[in-house]
Amino acid sequence: MPLDLGRLYDEHAPALFAFLLNVTRSETDARDVIQELFARLVAKPQRFDGVREERSFLLRLAHNLVIDTGRRRAVHARALEKVAQDHVEIFAPVHDPDERAFREAVAGALAQLPEEQRAVVHLKIWEDLTFAEIAKTLQLPANTAASRYRYALDKLEALLRPLCAP
Repeated sequence: MPLDLGRLYDEHAPALFAFLLNVTRSETDARDVIQELFARLVAKPQRFDGVREERSFLLRLAHNLVIDTGRRRAVHARALEKVAQDHVEIFAPVHDPDERAFREAVAGALAQLPEEQRAVVHLKIWEDLTFAEIAKTLQLPANTAASRYRYALDKLEALLRPLCAP
């Protein structure tokens, strides 16, 4: 007998959502996990063969997906933290010590920006993208891209002000 996903969803999605909302504390994450759960059932309906307690099985799958998502996010966060700690040369080397000091100060200030702002600054300055193009690339509203850029410039100005003071 084929798996009746519509029925499963209708009967169990509200309970799954309530459980996931309680566990994740995020409506978006709860919806994402439910979507992933049912996508996996579509891909491998045989996972449901022999299941007696549908709700218990679905709750267990949902819980496992939350754990997997948390692990992936932790790995991603550790990788970002490692990258942020690594010193990256973003400017070409120069021989003039004053120019080198200035470039190091700018690179240091950029490293202090939050990742979201740093990404927008990079795309705007080095890739010469418009805010609409940045928004499309980063999958966010154009106004958000513009405001992140403005906040980043304000922070950079404050961080670099001592270099420009007479």
